[in-house]
Amino acid sequence: MSLPQILADARSGNDELTALIPDTWMQGRTAYGGLTAAIALEAALRSQPDLPPLRSAQIAFVGPLAGEVTVKTELLRRGRTAAFIEANVYGDGKLGLKALFVFMIGLDSSIDYAETTRPEVPDFADAAPAMANPDPKFFTSNLSYRHGLPIEARHTPDFMRWVRLSEREGLHPMVELMAIGDALPPAAMALFAKPGPISSMTWQINLLNAEPATTDGWWLTRSTADLARQGSSSQIMQVWNADREPVITGMQSVAIFV
Repeated sequence: MSLPQILADARSGNDELTALIPDTWMQGRTAYGGLTAAIALEAALRSQPDLPPLRSAQIAFVGPLAGEVTVKTELLRRGRTAAFIEANVYGDGKLGLKALFVFMIGLDSSIDYAETTRPEVPDFADAAPAMANPDPKFFTSNLSYRHGLPIEARHTPDFMRWVRLSEREGLHPMVELMAIGDALPPAAMALFAKPGPISSMTWQINLLNAEPATTDGWWLTRSTADLARQGSSSQIMQVWNADREPVITGMQSVAIFV
C-alpha cells in the first residue's frame, strides 16, 4: 500500500487522525520514521484551515509503531505570522512519535542570503541504481534509489542518494518531503564492521522553500555523521531538488547498538 493510499484511507475528525500502517512500511519492529512523521504532518495539515507553509519540524521517535495508529493534534498557538501544532502518534495506546510543526508566512525582509554550494553529482537520469533492502516488507520497497556519491567514497560516514517515492500522486509537497527526508541509512552505518541495530531518536528539520518542487519525483538526499561515540551518532541531513536547489536542512540523533 502506497503512502497516498494510506492517507486516502485515513479517518480524521475532532483533532485526530487514524491510519493503518501496512507491513510493507516496516524497518524491524517499528514503521519507517519518515512514514510516521509524514502521517503526523498530514494530521496537522487537516487539523487547521489555510495553514501557511511548513517551516520547521521537531520530531522525537519515542517508541515502536505498527498497524493502526492514531494521531492527536493540538494547536498550541496561531498568530498573525505563525502557527505551532503539536502532533502525537499512538499505537496500542502508547506514544510512539511526538512532533512539533511550525508553519509561517513569508515576510518582507532586507535580508536575502543563501549558501550557494551545489552538490557535484550525476543527474538522477544518469546516476546508477543503488541497492536497497531486498525484503519486500522493508520500507525501501516503496522507494527508488540512485547513487549520488561515487562508490569509492562509501566507506566514509557520508551517504548521498537520489530518492523517489514509487507512488506520490496527490501528496502534499511537504508530506512527500517528510517521507523522503529520512530515507537514507544513518550515516554512521558506513563505519560498521558488520550489520547491527540502530534507532533514530530525534530529528530536527528546517524547510527552505515554501513551495518545493522537483523533476519526476527525484530528490537528492544526504546524511553525514559528524560524531559517532558511546552508542550515539549525530548527523547532518540535507535534501535538494533536481536542480540542486536546497529544500531541507536538518540534524538527527541516532542510537547505535554495536
